[in-house]
Amino acid sequence: MVTINYRDGRPIYEQVKDDLRRLVVTGAMRPGEKLPSVRELAVSLAINPNTIQRAYRELESEGYIVSVPGKGSFCAQFSPQSDPRREELLARLEETVRELRWLGVSEEEILEKIGGGSHGEH
Repeated sequence: MVTINYRDGRPIYEQVKDDLRRLVVTGAMRPGEKLPSVRELAVSLAINPNTIQRAYRELESEGYIVSVPGKGSFCAQFSPQSDPRREELLARLEETVRELRWLGVSEEEILEKIGGGSHGEH
């Protein structure tokens, strides 16, 4: 589920956040599925609960999870209104495509890579 790499230069909360986001966007976690409690995940990873709390708080502000007081945190249902990373990711994609073109990668190769995923699923 979530792993910590102490050689990774990123802060631990970012590693936790990125792993959980990946589980959400790949469908490994389904909308409405309950995440481990902050305490459970902190104990299983042997890290401070405040680190997990920060990752959960940021994922909630980005719209990937929903916290219900007294019940826990749950994988959010996708909705365009709760997708704050959309513009950021599109800008990064545009920048990446420009760099790939500069490096001589053809539009066909780029489209082939982009088209390799599923379309229109939310």
